[in-house]
Amino acid sequence: MKLKIYDSMTRAPQTFVPREPGKVNMYVCGPTVYDYIHIGNARPVIFFDVVRRYLEAIGLEVNYIVNYTDVDDKMIRKANELGITVPELAERFILAFKEDRAALGAHDPTISPRVTENITEIVTFIESLVEKGSAYESGGDVYFRTGSFPEYGKLSHKNLDELQYGIRIDVDERKENPQDFVLWKTAKPGEIHWPSPWGEGRPGWHIECSAMVHKYAGNTLDIHGGGHDLQFPHHECEIAQSESLTGQPLSRYWMHNGFVNINNEKMSKSLGNGINVRQLLKKTSKYTIRYLMLATHYRSPLNFSDETIRQATNSIERLTNCRDNVRHRLSSVATGTLALAGDEALKQRLDKLKEEFHSRMEDDFSTPDAITAWFGLVTEVNTYLQREAVSESDLLLILTRIEEMNGVLGLLPQIEEAGLLDEEVDSLIAERTSARANRNFARADEIRDLLADRGIVLEDTPQGIRWRRK
Repeated sequence: MKLKIYDSMTRAPQTFVPREPGKVNMYVCGPTVYDYIHIGNARPVIFFDVVRRYLEAIGLEVNYIVNYTDVDDKMIRKANELGITVPELAERFILAFKEDRAALGAHDPTISPRVTENITEIVTFIESLVEKGSAYESGGDVYFRTGSFPEYGKLSHKNLDELQYGIRIDVDERKENPQDFVLWKTAKPGEIHWPSPWGEGRPGWHIECSAMVHKYAGNTLDIHGGGHDLQFPHHECEIAQSESLTGQPLSRYWMHNGFVNINNEKMSKSLGNGINVRQLLKKTSKYTIRYLMLATHYRSPLNFSDETIRQATNSIERLTNCRDNVRHRLSSVATGTLALAGDEALKQRLDKLKEEFHSRMEDDFSTPDAITAWFGLVTEVNTYLQREAVSESDLLLILTRIEEMNGVLGLLPQIEEAGLLDEEVDSLIAERTSARANRNFARADEIRDLLADRGIVLEDTPQGIRWRRK
């Protein structure tokens, strides 16, 4: 395998070798389900969806795990504000997240475990850490003893003395050291809680993912992913907990996507510049959003603005037009006109573009360069379509290459999705052509407007009228 992944742990590209040949265990930290997701949350949803698609495209079986944090301080506060229970809040926003994920064109994970469904496993995990001396109970809470794990800080490349300046530490005399972090919290009056050897309470944030990884993927993942902001403290704490328990690496490869900026400013609550995905999708297509996310390398900051949206929209239109033009010419060839033998030179150029696409994806999932290879195909195809005579086999090969690229990046509707109304549209176009021939221009205009309302654009070509969706 030629695939290389930039590993956040070693800070260098590493050749990807799955722990078990042919199979990949991949865990990406999911949402805390107390609100609708914003555009920053959408970046890992889209990018790691593409990682999973590409791994499957090259023949690997992917166990893709994305969790839900369905109990924490934010959720308790939000539920109290709304006058509902934490489980009711969780159900509301898990459903919303699933809807938004689908609306962004991302596939469902293999497994979507919830924290509240894994409390027994979490308690057992904590008990084991206490038995090993890696954790301790104090005042009903349980803390991880960071000093017990000499490698704490190896992901963020900082030592304990440096890390204390990066941790928001409340004065807490129950801790042995300020850097120790909570594994189990004693429930306050009226809070949601579960039984444990240390009293009624609930898990801390970091232990949740360690326990769920252990349950659903074993001791060692192939890939652990998430946003750059999770590298410390969340992923650092996961490593300390898991590796203290198992003695094995938590993950062979660590991947972190960069931040999303809004109009060249960091997105933050203080600036109030977050963009709700659900609202954005009402005015921007999922394909435009996916393109915008993938046109920048995943480790780099991504700038979101009206201009970048406009550019992405134009690019999607070019890709869509190319595919639709090929389908239109294919419909002409299928009726018995202009059918020729295949062009071997064209086939070789298309194969080279396919190889280029894969070489870019193999280079740390460089989606911007993979998109460039796709546009190279667009240029090649547009030149080919200018020929008066084309071959059915050539057109079918072109569509195959487009669908291979699209199957990974997900930037265009699948052909069957785009063709749901094909027969209806073709029938209306035929009726419009007949109306114009009979000088019934009122009916012709009526059909044109009807098609326009449905997002169908009509274009005159040397092969007759073709149509495409906006």
